[in-house]
Amino acid sequence: MRSTDDNSSSCSSAVSPASFLQRTLQRLSSTQSLTLKADEEAPVAVITLQRYLCDHSEGQQQHPHSYSYDMTVTDGLWRAKCYIHPCLNHLVHTNTLRTGADISITQCSYVYNEKRLGHGFICIEKVRCCAENSALLPRIKGASSLPLLVKQGMERSVELQSDVPLQVSRKHYLPLWNNDDPEGDIWTSASSSADTVLDVSKITLLSSLESNFRSSWKPLPLLVKIIHKSRLRYYGKFGLKIDFPYQAYFEVADQSGTMSLVLWNELCPEFYQRLNVGTVLYLQNYTLKQSYLNRSRPQMDHHRIKAFTSVEICLNPRNPASIITIVSQKRVLPQWGLPKVSYQFTTRSQLEELSNNSACDVIGLVTFVGRVERVKSKGNMAVEKYWTYRWVHAVDGTSHHPFILEIFSSSQPEIFNSICPMTYLVCTQMRVCPVEGSLPYLTSSCETEMFISGYHRGQPYVNEPRVKSFIQWTKTLKDNVVLQKTAVGGHYCYPHPPRTFTQSTADASAQVPLVSAADLKTELETLQYREHKKLAIQGQITSVSYMKTPKTTQSQETQERELSDISTVMCVADTHNQPSAAEQTEKISPSRRKRRIHTRKSTQSLEFSGTTSKRRAQQKNTEHGGEPEDKDSESEEAQDVVHSPQSQNPNEGSDILSWESSSWPKQREEVSEHLSQGGLCEDSVSQRFTTDEKNILLRWSNLQSMWWTPEQTTDTIAPVFCPGFYQVTILGINKQIAVDAAYFPVVSADEPRAIGLPQDPHGNTMLSCLSSGFLCPLRDDHSDSAAPEPEDILATASELEDTHIVCVLDLCHLGGDKVEALINKVYRVTDVSVS
Repeated sequence: MRSTDDNSSSCSSAVSPASFLQRTLQRLSSTQSLTLKADEEAPVAVITLQRYLCDHSEGQQQHPHSYSYDMTVTDGLWRAKCYIHPCLNHLVHTNTLRTGADISITQCSYVYNEKRLGHGFICIEKVRCCAENSALLPRIKGASSLPLLVKQGMERSVELQSDVPLQVSRKHYLPLWNNDDPEGDIWTSASSSADTVLDVSKITLLSSLESNFRSSWKPLPLLVKIIHKSRLRYYGKFGLKIDFPYQAYFEVADQSGTMSLVLWNELCPEFYQRLNVGTVLYLQNYTLKQSYLNRSRPQMDHHRIKAFTSVEICLNPRNPASIITIVSQKRVLPQWGLPKVSYQFTTRSQLEELSNNSACDVIGLVTFVGRVERVKSKGNMAVEKYWTYRWVHAVDGTSHHPFILEIFSSSQPEIFNSICPMTYLVCTQMRVCPVEGSLPYLTSSCETEMFISGYHRGQPYVNEPRVKSFIQWTKTLKDNVVLQKTAVGGHYCYPHPPRTFTQSTADASAQVPLVSAADLKTELETLQYREHKKLAIQGQITSVSYMKTPKTTQSQETQERELSDISTVMCVADTHNQPSAAEQTEKISPSRRKRRIHTRKSTQSLEFSGTTSKRRAQQKNTEHGGEPEDKDSESEEAQDVVHSPQSQNPNEGSDILSWESSSWPKQREEVSEHLSQGGLCEDSVSQRFTTDEKNILLRWSNLQSMWWTPEQTTDTIAPVFCPGFYQVTILGINKQIAVDAAYFPVVSADEPRAIGLPQDPHGNTMLSCLSSGFLCPLRDDHSDSAAPEPEDILATASELEDTHIVCVLDLCHLGGDKVEALINKVYRVTDVSVS
């Protein structure tokens, strides 16, 4: 082995037998075959997972993927930066292949760049994903500083040594789960201001730019202040020959008015994080262009200055190269006449007075932070794109109700991922969304910025009267009292479904899509990690089972240990020698085969359910590549689960109460597929927030990180308490496909899901509970009434017999094989209308 520097090494004949990665690289260097199949199975740990726009010009046309992935792995002695073959992308999409986990590389190859000398990389073609938590990483000190393994002759490969993609046509990485956040070392955040004396005698005002737009007049310098900042926009697509396809809008102002300013391409990594609201800029070599009208704009009436909207200022990296000077605050002079940054803070008590889509700024004490979820961007996109968002509750002392905030990523990942209870949260340019018969909520806009405790210092709003009065109110609070009403993570969805389900032929976008059972199956199979969808199906409820939570967590821990021993084999077809159809079937990822052929309960979504030993054995066999048992035996097993008064699993201490329709035994034999995603996941239940567990809870509720940190391995989430849930089987209206979903009713007024929930009294029948979403009445601190018993509720389930219903489902992929399918609301046909 010949060392090139302190952090990299090239592979030669001197190979240390202790390193699996070294042995693999040496075999790749000496083999005459196109691919190398492992002759040993030594685990390596994933420490980074990085995404970038796919390069279809590099021979990838046969794989219609939008993005490529690079992965850095370690065997404890060396690191290796590798390319993930596109056939394994689905493992990343479902967070099965993730940082902080061990994998076994069973097939790989070495790929040379045919158009460039001295560049090549390891391509991983088949892997086995092992236990969820890495057994290797806890034994490694300083994994990220281990030397990087490089093939002899490739020592000067910049792509292997630095934070850029292995596909040389791409110059930067994207965030792993969205396209809106800055990612990588190229983004400059250090602030540098000019202390030099500026010549402001020859500047021009914004008011003169509109009149000179069409002329050949050379624009004079501008002296402006930023009053609004938008999130980043990534517009990369296949065939676009721009290295950094980014764009960011700012609203700038001088004494004459306001105008939009656009930061383009390479200037975004250099300046975006340095340009903030309140920053003063001296601009030269800018250009003007006609404004793009089809975009969102901040509402700025409260600034009370003229807005010039026909043209916008463009700052470009070349042709011409704009000169951007950030003026130090101590150099800003009053005689420049730059306006103050203005806000429009609204209290919670005033919120109902605001009209739909009005903009406002809010400050509040956070009491609930939902998990980060993803939603696919609508429209005809050239590449697949997801938005990331989370729900937050914040109180300000002016109302009994909190602000309900739907916060999308605002290109501030360090803040977005750190929102937690007990922090002071400021959100600007939020838009009002009224809800008929319930509480309004606020959703973020493209111009929303957010700030939490630790980021308020120096912000222009700190002297706002509303902010000062809020701070005074928080001084009257006791932390231990507020903590009792906090929560993190779990399933949360707002607004709650309306009383009547309406299918409109005129406006399909304003409703929950009503899909066929077959389409629901497709949606379940194609969900990506933390992707959330709300769908409705029609049919009838054929069985309901109540699962009680085990009284201790010992049985859960025992099951988790068993699950961690199950290796999930993930294979792809040989890319160089195409296998037969039979071989391809054998090489399908078992977890995906399980979902595609005959979906049964995911083992990892059964922490709270009474799973029989027979089903557990069947699932273990399927994980290792065995075929599922035949349909008849599965039906017998399902029959046992439904009618058994107690779980047959010795590791489970939970009882099962159940009801099924008289026609279900026969119908069950005739259904073509039974999609059994039901069963409550631990991730479905919110956790009480504690300051001691703050970092653990944040990692649990955030998306999987693209960078491994030691805390990921050492920290574990505490067991979740859950009083129980109902597992409901819905038979599609054509009686061909059945689906299981969990119903997890709201039982306490302190739950985050209870906020804004219509609480019309009902009789606690099975159907009324499914229709309302809660048990009546909700318990609170002052209530002595006992919650209705599951036995009493199930005793009324006979009214479901042959009842035509529409069921609204919340679907969310929780990673690996865990797919959450929860009942949001059940409608009788009499509560459905068509317009």
